[in-house]
Amino acid sequence: MTRLIEPEQIPYLPRGVRLTDDRVRGIRVLQAPERAMQLDAVGDAILSELDGSRSMADIAEGLAVAYNAPADQISGDVADFLTGLIERRMVFVKAAP
Repeated sequence: MTRLIEPEQIPYLPRGVRLTDDRVRGIRVLQAPERAMQLDAVGDAILSELDGSRSMADIAEGLAVAYNAPADQISGDVADFLTGLIERRMVFVKAAP
């Protein structure tokens, strides 16, 4: 898989895409126009960190510390997850300022 995000790039949820709670089913959902994606705990943890100001590397580093996991593994997992969402146009990236 070709990664569509570099460590220094800043991922963010574009207009019309948001994280929501499905209270009936007790799950987190990523909603976009005319589509939705049920999130597992990992996806929710990653997307909850997207604030439009931190780079992918900063997000991955924070998750590695929070979950006491190897930084290189977390970085790869975050990049792969975000690449899938970038391909679906549910996450956008911008260059670091």
